[in-house]
Amino acid sequence: MPHVPGLRSPYARVGRLVYFGRMLDKIRLHARGALPADYVENLGDAKPTVFDGRICRFLRVPFREIQARVLENPAASDAEVLAWTEARAAALGHPGRTDEECEIFCAFLSKRGWRDSGSPILAQRAAEPAVAGKPVSTMFDYIDFDEGRDPVAARAWEVKPVVIVVMGVSGSGKTEHGRALASALGWDFTDADDHHPPANIAKMRAGEPLADADRAPWLAALRAGIERRLAESRPCVLACSALKQAYRDALWADRPRMRLVFLDGPRELITSRLAGRAGHFMPASLLDSQFAALEQPADAVRVDIAAEIPAQVSAVRAALGL
Repeated sequence: MPHVPGLRSPYARVGRLVYFGRMLDKIRLHARGALPADYVENLGDAKPTVFDGRICRFLRVPFREIQARVLENPAASDAEVLAWTEARAAALGHPGRTDEECEIFCAFLSKRGWRDSGSPILAQRAAEPAVAGKPVSTMFDYIDFDEGRDPVAARAWEVKPVVIVVMGVSGSGKTEHGRALASALGWDFTDADDHHPPANIAKMRAGEPLADADRAPWLAALRAGIERRLAESRPCVLACSALKQAYRDALWADRPRMRLVFLDGPRELITSRLAGRAGHFMPASLLDSQFAALEQPADAVRVDIAAEIPAQVSAVRAALGL
């Protein structure tokens, strides 16, 4: 099967689970009429042995309810949908899944086809012309190779990150959070604001939003610093607004070894923080332009800025396994 835009690897994690994000991708693509017919027949939990069915049973929430939740709340992040399924399972009288249960389940899913009852089917799939000669050891490997991905790169969660980018609008607490996270990890901390050229700072002090052309050399300099860190394996937390996906793409030098943290919160709270901040070159008047430019990331650890900093740091470490 050729690459399907918007459909991620089964190895990709949401919280403690592999595959869950891929199932959500299938739900969204199917709703738009963009899910290939070969995938539609295995969508949902009607077939107990397909991955959708297995993960719905593990979550103890019917597929139809998860599907309805995703489609009725299109702005909800994957992590928010997963949290909802956990709350729904609890409401149905099921105790929460432990970390050990999740670890065992993820190992079962990701190794399906390797020396188990699925091996004969995997052998047939591995002989298909599109993947013949590829090192296919599991069904997840087959899916990735069949869709044009490298399963080793897709297993990014198995590789500890070297650079964590903490993003958010001005006033969301990037510097404070970033410093605290770096301190807790024993890593270096870098504030992207310190790398703006004088012309950019003067423009922002005057209350004028930066254009993409203003940001280009700044992003290039940050990217060069990230590449040095990666090459030398020197871990770092980088606080950077990174509001648009294009800006994040410009920074992302090595996807398996980088992670994104999104500091999210209500505009009212951020406005009040900016009002009490003195001496910073970013005036509160530019907040509207920041929110206008913000493109919500789909692949970030989302942090509630209303929480205390230690709680924020603990949540990020738990999500990233650090």
